[in-house]
Amino acid sequence: MLPGEDRAARRVLMVSMAAGVTTLLDQSVLNIAVPALRQSLEAGPTDVQWIVAGYSLAFGLMLVPGGSLGDVHGRKGLFLVGLSAFVLFGVVAASGARADVVIAARLVQGAGAGLVNSQVIGTLQDHFTGLDRARALGLYAVTGGVAAALGPALGGALVAACGPEYGWRLCLLLSTPCGMLTLWLAFRWFPDARRTAGHSELDWWGLVSVGVFALALMLPFIRTPGDPLEAALWIGAAVSSVCCLVAGHRSRIRSGRVPLVHPSLPRSRPYTLGTAIAMASFGSSLAATLVLTVFLQSGLGRSALTAALVTLPSAAAMGVTSAVAWRVVRRLGPHTVTLGLALGALTLLGGAAVALTAPRPRLLPALAAVQLLSGAAAGLTVSPNQALVLQHAPAEAAGVAGGILQMAQRIAAAVALSAVSGSYLHGTSGPSGDPRTAFAHATLLCAGLLMAATVLSLLRPRLTAGRHRPPARVQEHPRAAPAREEA
Repeated sequence: MLPGEDRAARRVLMVSMAAGVTTLLDQSVLNIAVPALRQSLEAGPTDVQWIVAGYSLAFGLMLVPGGSLGDVHGRKGLFLVGLSAFVLFGVVAASGARADVVIAARLVQGAGAGLVNSQVIGTLQDHFTGLDRARALGLYAVTGGVAAALGPALGGALVAACGPEYGWRLCLLLSTPCGMLTLWLAFRWFPDARRTAGHSELDWWGLVSVGVFALALMLPFIRTPGDPLEAALWIGAAVSSVCCLVAGHRSRIRSGRVPLVHPSLPRSRPYTLGTAIAMASFGSSLAATLVLTVFLQSGLGRSALTAALVTLPSAAAMGVTSAVAWRVVRRLGPHTVTLGLALGALTLLGGAAVALTAPRPRLLPALAAVQLLSGAAAGLTVSPNQALVLQHAPAEAAGVAGGILQMAQRIAAAVALSAVSGSYLHGTSGPSGDPRTAFAHATLLCAGLLMAATVLSLLRPRLTAGRHRPPARVQEHPRAAPAREEA
């Protein structure tokens, strides 16, 4: 970049980081307030699962159409609209007197957050190229990850200070000042609206198929099937949505139109494997944090502040290891991701063992130690894996690769949150429910996701042998389909 462009680029990056902090802090800060929210609204397990998982689902499904709209109409206006809706419906959710109001508001908030972040991804693609682009996207991801890790600590402090009735409402309002500050920065520094495409050819059929598939995976965990026929219907919906997605994908390719997933992305094994690893890591991380905070408060009867103190080491460790992860990458290369995943899986297995065997006086310190190691593992995984994924994305799909990666992670998070929280809530229901056993089982689900990701990471060199392509020199390739690639 030219010297005169450095200041503008730094401002764009600052607004992008502020948007990431605002939208990711909002979800994680609510996790620790879930027991207080259930008590205040008399919400059932299904309501809780929709509140925490619906946000991620709406977030993920809005990323691709939001990026396409930004290509056609310019990004600044959509960024401001999305962030304004996010802030406004955050107030609606915080003031809601019924669970269904909070669920609806959280769904709109998630859509607003997806609209905001799709513009961020596109703008970073516009203003950075090559290695600078990878670094900017990595810094954006790490900033959001650290903010998400800090959320439980902040939420616990608010619930402890203001009580359960008002604490969870203040947790939802915490994103309001962050959002207002981000709006002010965006008015001043976000690039003016400009069109990068003349018209949109968004693959709505593919997007709807993905949404139906995600819902078909979520609903069995949110609502236990009442009979085999109902379970068969959900399985049929999942299989049908996949068939529709594949058929629509092939049809658009034959007609010369770009499908939801750029044709070159599935053919890139490093990209597809890295995306699968990112999905497992992101979903496991959010779900494990949620179930831990619920277990500490509802299962053990601890205060929200105590739960916050137990989770705080995770944020500190993630911040430190994220800062030094690139030095580890220089020594170990892609094996850094494998190391982080393996450490994360072993840590979660240790957490399950601690929950089952540790005496009550030693349980909280042991769980805090588990959180410390878990945060360190996440710091070694998140940004290095994202850089690997985007580095090996085909040059002709360099832009869309970031959007599909983000969407895949969000949908994975929605399914994981539903499955893991459902496992815990059903395990504690009834007079025979044991919180420790339920927490251990839920944690094992998260560990299983990381173990699967570890195996993929170990096999990545072998599975991609002969299919490896050199890192795309994005700055030398014009974007063939901006309406897709910025999504």
